Amino acid sequence: MNNNQKPLINIILSSVFLSLGIVLPFLTGNVAFLGNSFLPMHLPVLLCGFICGWKYGGIVGLITPLLRALLVGMPPLFPVAFIMSFELATYGVVAGLLYRLLSKKIINVYISLIVSMIIGRVVWGLVSMIVSASLGIEFTFSIFLSSAIITAIPGIIFQLIFIPALIILMQKNDVLSGYLK
Repeated sequence: MNNNQKPLINIILSSVFLSLGIVLPFLTGNVAFLGNSFLPMHLPVLLCGFICGWKYGGIVGLITPLLRALLVGMPPLFPVAFIMSFELATYGVVAGLLYRLLSKKIINVYISLIVSMIIGRVVWGLVSMIVSASLGIEFTFSIFLSSAIITAIPGIIFQLIFIPALIILMQKNDVLSGYLK
């Protein structure tokens, strides 16, 4: 692949990841608790950051929850999709940046993923706190822990298994040459 083709391929792949972000939550039946537990919109955004880079990962993360809210009504546009758009944009940006900056060792795939997951959850908490305060709703540290971590444990575990395995498999098989090296 030459450098002239890379932007077009990034746009095509980003469109696929955006589509997956809209479709994957149907696997949880659009049930909010299941979506909060398994985090189906997070997977394609994180993968987009790793594969296409931070700019595309950030854009896909920003758009996915908002577009899904407008198309299918889930998550609710405000405040949930609004807050998620900041969180998911952060995942895409941080995963993409760290993966590009660090060497392509297996441990760095995990470091990129874990750091992006932590920073994304912190951003979610900060935006949730600001939105809650503006609406006169209490947002405590225990609400943050429960919503961002405890409820999400199944999705976090799945992300920690699936995403590195896929990225490492793609590296070893030279898939998308020029992207994951």
